[in-house]
Amino acid sequence: MAVISIISVNLIAPIITGLEVGFSVDHWIMVLRQLPFIWISVIILVVLTQKPAEKMASWFLDQNAGFRSTMMITAMCNVFLMSIVLTVLGTWIGTGSVTIDPLVHFFEKWPRNYTIALIVEAFIAQPIARLVMSFFHREMVLD
Repeated sequence: MAVISIISVNLIAPIITGLEVGFSVDHWIMVLRQLPFIWISVIILVVLTQKPAEKMASWFLDQNAGFRSTMMITAMCNVFLMSIVLTVLGTWIGTGSVTIDPLVHFFEKWPRNYTIALIVEAFIAQPIARLVMSFFHREMVLD
């Protein structure tokens, strides 16, 4: 969870912020200041959305589904649920104010946020996390 969340937060938040306010060093530094709060939110959301995501994934998977397909569908469902919450909560954390603006613009912003999060998770964070887990598992077996 640590590997995936650290990679995800460090990639997704700056990309979304850059698309919102522009890509610059000042904006990147602004995001870096908020990352610990976003990371804590992500960890809490992973725990809270895990069971609902697994239940949602079971709607799409049969009992004979392979490991990779199960992992991918479960990740998609988890990212789906988390992106809904973080489209609003992430904006509040990033701007430092609770407004209705993220709710008003939710259906404009959420599809983009979900797509970015899904791409980062599927092609960067999950594969790296699997490599790390594989490395640690091999090290444990060899010791």
